[in-house]
Formats: sequence, structure tokens, C-alpha cells
Amino acid sequence: MSTALLPDPPPAEVTFTVISVDDHLVEPRHLFEGRVPRHLADRAPFVKTTSKGHEIWVFDGTAYPQVGLNAVVGRPRGDSPMEPVRFDEMRPGCWDPDARIGDMDLAGIWASVNFPSQITGFCGSVYSACSDPELGQACVRAWNDWFAEEWHDPHPDRFVGLGITYLADPAVAAAEIRRNAARGFTAVSLPEQPHRLGYPSLHSGWWDPVLAACAETGTVVCLHVGSSGMMDMALDGPLVEVAATLFSSLSLTACVDWLWSGVVLRFPDLRIAMSEGGIGWVPLLADRLDYIREWSGHGLGSWPDDALSPTEALLRNFWFCSVDDPSIWPIRDRIGVDHIMIEVDYPHADSTWPDTQRFLADRLADLSVDEQRRVTHANAAALFRHPLPAEVLP
Repeated sequence: MSTALLPDPPPAEVTFTVISVDDHLVEPRHLFEGRVPRHLADRAPFVKTTSKGHEIWVFDGTAYPQVGLNAVVGRPRGDSPMEPVRFDEMRPGCWDPDARIGDMDLAGIWASVNFPSQITGFCGSVYSACSDPELGQACVRAWNDWFAEEWHDPHPDRFVGLGITYLADPAVAAAEIRRNAARGFTAVSLPEQPHRLGYPSLHSGWWDPVLAACAETGTVVCLHVGSSGMMDMALDGPLVEVAATLFSSLSLTACVDWLWSGVVLRFPDLRIAMSEGGIGWVPLLADRLDYIREWSGHGLGSWPDDALSPTEALLRNFWFCSVDDPSIWPIRDRIGVDHIMIEVDYPHADSTWPDTQRFLADRLADLSVDEQRRVTHANAAALFRHPLPAEVLP
């Protein structure tokens, strides 16, 4: 494996103001230093160098390698290492916010929603499963404090405030969402299907205090692909390829569960963003919901709102994220252009960085200027209540 990164690309010619609603950060070594109570500090997550020279995180008796696919921007296309990588083998923009701004500027990206990395889990699931609840809650708070102090607050126009919360106690989780909202966070990452992580399901009502906190504070619920684990796969098959191919199925399954749980009826102001799952499955789901309701009668007893159909709730309360869905643009009205957003997925293997502007110019060529504006930045700015630059393009 080559560890050499390519030189910086030339700055892109900017055609669109872009808000990417799905990117990732790699937690820096020092994240927990001084942010965990003293009596817990020696058990906080830390980075260890292995005998092979790899840098891995260690927490609660478990090792979490920084898998190469997690941070491969800046490498030649096809150079996607699977073994753990070191911080000095990544572009600094993976873990340094100032360097990330530089990389965003190179690709013409105005603002970014950043999800956690493996040591945290896409929704804080690692800390929430800690064998010591006090330590787990302290790690959640430390992550949010670090994100606020070092990532978001120095660049509030460039980074959307997305936090995590403690999943094992709904009262604690709700309080953390409110704490983050009070300091400017506008989103929280929650598990796609919490029952798959061993928590009560969305149908149980157990999560209602958490969702009430989101609705009351205007906090967007972000459901990232893989946040409650991957799909069942044959272990002797090409696991990475199969998983990447089936991302959309995770979003479809999660969206169906959230929809039929009735949470959007109990909390009609709840806003849910499906992250990294594409948009091709949305018309399929809308068509299926219409059909089973009209022809088979399924759901007539479990959907108590006669004035709002499941399809109407889907297209009212959910927003969808596209990295590349060329076949769907001709039927975009079935989804609603106001509910479609763009992702870059920096620094993962399928990221469009640094060619995002050229890529979008090709994919969105048949959209009107107004639709291009909505998809590239206006919808995300409205959903996450995020500022736009003085001049927006096109």
C-alpha cells in the first residue's frame, strides 16, 4: 500500500453554493484530554500505537482501528487501504477543522454536516454501550464539547452543529439534546433502528422524550446509514462491496420503521434527514405505501390519521440525501424537490471531493436554476437553519 497523498488539487471553479449534508470527521488524539472528569480520565478513549506501527483507539476494553476506507480523500483513486491507518497518512482535513475548511474551499463547498467516526459510532453508540454508564455519559458530553469548542464554534457559518447523545437513558438523552440546542446545535445523530442495538424499538414509546426534545428545539434527527449496524451478509462474500451496494436498503428499512412507528404523527414538527442512503428508493416506497393502503387495507388500523396518509407523512417529515442518483432526477417531483439535498461524503472512499463542482454540473444539468439552488444549498439551509454566504450560486 502506498501511503503517499497526492498534492493539493487546484481550486475548483465554483458553479454552485454547496451545503453537504453528509460528511465525516476523524476524532483527533487529544479529543478527551481535559474534557472528562478527573476520576474517569484514565479510562477515556485513547490512541495506541501497535507493534505494526498502526494507530488505533482503545476504549472500554475494545480496540477500534482507524480503517483506511474511513479517510482516503487525497489518495489516488483505487488506493483504498483496508488496514488501520495513521493520522499522518490522512489529509489533515480529516481531523483538523482549519484544514477541513481549506479542503472545502478547494472543492467549492460552503458548509458541511459532519458525522462522527468509528471510535464514536455514527450516533454515539460506542459510548452509549459503555460498561460504566457514568463514563459513557461523560464521553458523550466530551465529544459534544469538543465539537462545539474546536469544530463548530470557530467556523459557525461553515459547519452545521450536529451532536450525539446518550442512547441508553431517554431522560439523559433528551437533556443532552436540549443542552446542545441551547448552544447552537441544530441536529443530532440517532440510530436508524435502535432495537438493533439492543434498545427498545421506536414503536415502544420509549424514545418519545428524546423525540419531544428534538421537536421542541427544532433539532433535526439525522439517521445515518449503518448507525445501527449493517445488513446480514454472507461472510465468505465481498463484504465491503455488498455493504456499499446495499446502503439504500438500510435507509429504506429504517424509514419504513420510523414511518409506521407513528412518531411523525405524535410529533408532527419532527424533521428527519436520511443520510447517505441515496434517493432512488423514495419513489418506490411512496408507490408501495399508496398501493397497500388503497388495495390491501394494510395499515388502516395502525395509522390513525385519516387526514394524512403515510405517503404524505413520508414526503412531509423526511428529507433525503443524494451523492449520485442519475436515474431519479427525471422523476424528482415524486419526492419533492424541496426535500432533496446533496452530500459530498468527505473523507470516505466514495466522496466526490475534490471534483464536487464538476460532478454536480453534470448531474444537475437538466434541473432548472431554481431547482439547482434548492438541491445544492437552499433546502439544507432551511432544514438546518444554517446561514448562506452573501452571494449564492447559481
